[in-house]
Amino acid sequence: MTDPWVALEPGADPVERVREVRRAHERFTAAGTVARPVRSVVADSWRRSMRARVSPEGSGASVELTAGDLGAYRSEHPLSLVMPLFRELVGGFAKDGEHLLAVCDAHGRLLWVEGHPTTRARAGRMNFVPGARWAESAMGTNAPGTAVAVDRPVQVFATEHFVRKVQPWTCAAAPVHDPRSGRVLGAVDITGGDGLAHPHSLAFVQAVARAAESQLALLAPADGPQDSLELAALGRDEALLLMGGRKQRLSRRHSEIVLLLARHPEGLSGDELLCALYEDESVTPVTLRAELARLRQLLGADVLRSRPYRLAVPVAVDADVVERRLGCGAVTAAVSVYAGPLLPSSGAPAVVRLRRRLADQVRAALIARGDPDLLSDWVHAPWGEDDVEVWRALAAVRPTAPVVARLRALDAELSVPPPNRPHTGNR
Repeated sequence: MTDPWVALEPGADPVERVREVRRAHERFTAAGTVARPVRSVVADSWRRSMRARVSPEGSGASVELTAGDLGAYRSEHPLSLVMPLFRELVGGFAKDGEHLLAVCDAHGRLLWVEGHPTTRARAGRMNFVPGARWAESAMGTNAPGTAVAVDRPVQVFATEHFVRKVQPWTCAAAPVHDPRSGRVLGAVDITGGDGLAHPHSLAFVQAVARAAESQLALLAPADGPQDSLELAALGRDEALLLMGGRKQRLSRRHSEIVLLLARHPEGLSGDELLCALYEDESVTPVTLRAELARLRQLLGADVLRSRPYRLAVPVAVDADVVERRLGCGAVTAAVSVYAGPLLPSSGAPAVVRLRRRLADQVRAALIARGDPDLLSDWVHAPWGEDDVEVWRALAAVRPTAPVVARLRALDAELSVPPPNRPHTGNR
């Protein structure tokens, strides 16, 4: 095969290829060895699927986003801006060819599934529906999930799918990137019959993805005087500020100030900022004014105003997105944004309160939802590895040997009394 990314080379017999790959799939699931004619991209994906403990006998994807949860997430997702373009370029092709147009996010969750009604009904029997998780780690080898996993356009033909229930289908997908940051936003996918294994299908979805990126670039604010700011402060000691298309890493103190002013659009007085930022009451207003003067040089006098101190433009803070999604019950969508504690090294009293409150809100929502994948992601993150309550919730829904062992170890640590302190004679 000349191009490993194309499912069928010209002249190949699709019926014979289905049989050959099915035999190879059976050998792999039985013995873990991959033989020709399995493409390297598929073989690598099968291995990742096996490591993720995906069952080849799986019945269908789990639906993570439903009703208001799905609606809230879709309305805020950047790919919602290019759905009209996807429908224009792919919608007619999908309906006429009895295929489906699907769009997923960077986590492999399907956000939109549209196309021929009969095909949609068939796909629904394996939960190929909006809100379902088709990440490679959940459903094995499949075009949208594998495309975001490897960040490349991918075709998956019939028996190349890892889960046998999906093997009657063929699909082609391409990742879509944020034109400013380059990060993967998700993927656009065409799913249907064996005819989609043609090389033109792969080129088509790639062209659609590039068109979407061009459209997003046109919709993005032009460089120059900014009318809004974006602050990424989750999981970062030094926040990242996006100003007029430019990224700026803030110092720790400036990160705290911008965060607090973003939370108080009405503004804060100098005394209020002093109390919010400094535990040490000996810090003088002169120190704070010096920090604000340096921040004003960075942001511009037209952005940072005084009397009271305030930001003259809207600020989109990632922590606010998490709170907003939790507020409408969109737990999975909220967790997808939560990249870690808010300014984790900050000792500013007001930031510490915000950090604890947000973490407690996310933890409580995870425990109440009881989703084993979300709970597992939390306890395997640096901030959650010792969180005994979340480990306990995970053990209740996924009592595997490693989970139970870890919970027992944490319980044992908590039951050990603190070391005896020397007696000082004071009561």
